[in-house]
Amino acid sequence: MSVRLGISPIGWSNDDLPELGGDIPLETCLEEARHAGFAGIELGHKFPRSGASLRPLLARHGLALVSGWYGGHLLERPLDAEIDAIGAHLGLLSEMGCAVMVFAEVSFSIAGDKSRPLSARPRLGPGEWRDFGAALTRLAEHCATRGVRIAYHHHMGTVVESEDEIDRLMAATGEAVGLLLDTGHLAFAGADPKAIALRHCRRINHVHCKDVRAEILARVHDADLSFLDAVLAGVFTVPGDGAIDFVPVLRALAPSGYAGWLVVEAEQDPVKAPPLAYARKGFAHLRTVMADAGLPR
Repeated sequence: MSVRLGISPIGWSNDDLPELGGDIPLETCLEEARHAGFAGIELGHKFPRSGASLRPLLARHGLALVSGWYGGHLLERPLDAEIDAIGAHLGLLSEMGCAVMVFAEVSFSIAGDKSRPLSARPRLGPGEWRDFGAALTRLAEHCATRGVRIAYHHHMGTVVESEDEIDRLMAATGEAVGLLLDTGHLAFAGADPKAIALRHCRRINHVHCKDVRAEILARVHDADLSFLDAVLAGVFTVPGDGAIDFVPVLRALAPSGYAGWLVVEAEQDPVKAPPLAYARKGFAHLRTVMADAGLPR
């Protein structure tokens, strides 16, 4: 199987900061994503949430639906309640033929709170990992019955952010739980994307490719900014425009036979970073990196 290139609509319209790209029509996003060369796109807040509306919309632009974000609350409610809550989203992804669901545990998250510095993020105690992992595994097994695998998204400002926490998550969960490798969030957290890719390549079933601007990241850490203020400061950019070397990261995935999507996802202000220009830059860089890394295209 080949590895395909997809993109997130977040460079056109930001889900957490609606003022970024709020005026950009969804049709513009889809048209430009295809013009940049991408084969698929993830969901965003402007997308219709029924297959009957979404399928012909994407078909007009020659795009597949890659996946869509779901924020879980397994630490705050029973598993049965989470299964009920995830039902509509799971049904849409299954209907659209998506292989994975982007899942992050957002209980107590500060990622969307501009008033909270990243140092104030939540953390799980030593005794909480087992129960969380067991519940997440059961939820993933439920999703798998609909043909959709969970791809767990480690994320700044949440209970799974650091390299150690990713290791703990993988140890606490069963094989049904896959791992989403997000290069930008790893670099932001001070982790090594290549090391995570090597250690957990067998569980990685989705990849978000974002770059970081090192000088801005240093200022963000020094000032202990919130996640959203870091985004507004321009901490993220597309592959090839920042400090991350993507070749060793993707080489680490090649021996495991990775055959999923590589998704360009870079939260930026579209006024400062014109989405089509940056989408093209990210696409061109990843095409070159894939060839160097030995990933099938």
